[in-house]
Amino acid sequence: MSVATSLPTPSANRLCLEFANLPLASGDPVERPIFWDEFVDFLAAKQIISAEKTPHIRALAETDPQAAQNLLSHAERLGRALRNSFRAILKGQEIPREVAQPINQVLRVTEGHDELQWDGSAWRLGFVAREEGLEWLLAAIARSGAELIARGGGDSLKQCANPDCRILFYDDSRTRRRRWCAMALCGNRSKVAAFARRNHGEEEKARAQHA
Repeated sequence: MSVATSLPTPSANRLCLEFANLPLASGDPVERPIFWDEFVDFLAAKQIISAEKTPHIRALAETDPQAAQNLLSHAERLGRALRNSFRAILKGQEIPREVAQPINQVLRVTEGHDELQWDGSAWRLGFVAREEGLEWLLAAIARSGAELIARGGGDSLKQCANPDCRILFYDDSRTRRRRWCAMALCGNRSKVAAFARRNHGEEEKARAQHA
């Protein structure tokens, strides 16, 4: 349960995609484990856990390390299933049942209902699980993923155009022409690389003319 050192994950526009991208936040093609603190930060940032509950959940790594590790294992299996499912969709492939199983497992464990909850300043829609286990924390993520898989993604589910980046995102722009996980990351890198290639080509051409 080390501390993550990666860059922030670019906006993916869907909860399930944001979660699936956690081990890829730096654009590194090698998937790494999810870190406990980054997992708790994600849950808090997406309002899956309240500000009041966040310190309690975070402290589980010390107060109940087995429970924390079990939850993190469920989270990693869910994230892996989501990534594999979305990549199958992008390739036009059928999603094997065993790939979808971790998603269904969370959905089964976390039966419950939505409920209006007052957070001290405004009403929000929160999920109330039937079970008391910690897996309920993954319910909204699993449902988001299941809904996207059921829709098939269409032309809106994409992977960054940088071949070295595996970050997924949902393109909800009007033109559906988004190519990069973020312009500040892969978009600018691509522009710099293209500029360097053009300059190199012009230099080679100039040298050939003066040879």
